[in-house]
Amino acid sequence: MRQTSKAVATVVTQVLVDRNDPAFKHPSKPIGPFYTKAQRDILLRERSDLVIEEDSGRGYRRLVPSPDPKAVIEDEAIRVLVDDESVVIACGGGGIPVIRQGNRLQGIEAVIDKDLAAERLATSIHAENLVILTDVEGVYINYGKQDQHLLSKISRDELERYAKKGSFSAGSMGPKVEAAIRFLRNGGKRSVIANLGDLGRAIKGYAGTQVTN
Repeated sequence: MRQTSKAVATVVTQVLVDRNDPAFKHPSKPIGPFYTKAQRDILLRERSDLVIEEDSGRGYRRLVPSPDPKAVIEDEAIRVLVDDESVVIACGGGGIPVIRQGNRLQGIEAVIDKDLAAERLATSIHAENLVILTDVEGVYINYGKQDQHLLSKISRDELERYAKKGSFSAGSMGPKVEAAIRFLRNGGKRSVIANLGDLGRAIKGYAGTQVTN
């Protein structure tokens, strides 16, 4: 980590989800190692509730639900740290999914999308900007094709129209776009999706996809 005079805090973050979220009936997020068919069969005999499917011809992987994040349990503590100008690392891996059971929280097997969790946290601490970093320059239309086009500056409404047309893959850019849209819909001023190496220029508005209301 670069030298900084600011305090740096890592917060193990619990993220609230709804036990009745439809995602729990349709596990979709691959986790863990690859298995052979024989290994899969053994696992399913031991736990019939597991969902293990073939993954692009590379073997079998377990699938778990990816429910929508509703709230970040530690958001008030994170807000205090941010107001004190600390650098806070939170929602690692999307956070720990929990559900409410009466007056207590209980962990549940799931994976929360990290971009959607970032939006929940940014909104709850009243951030003005949300920057999502990735390995491409920004949001493209027709990505990977000869007519691909980078959306450098775009309104939330226009980006939402592209999203509704199915222009962004659910497994890659889709959640990032959805997080950017939600953040602005929930009161944020600007969302940015940019390459990690362009962070400084992206914050200044010179790189990536800049989304505003």
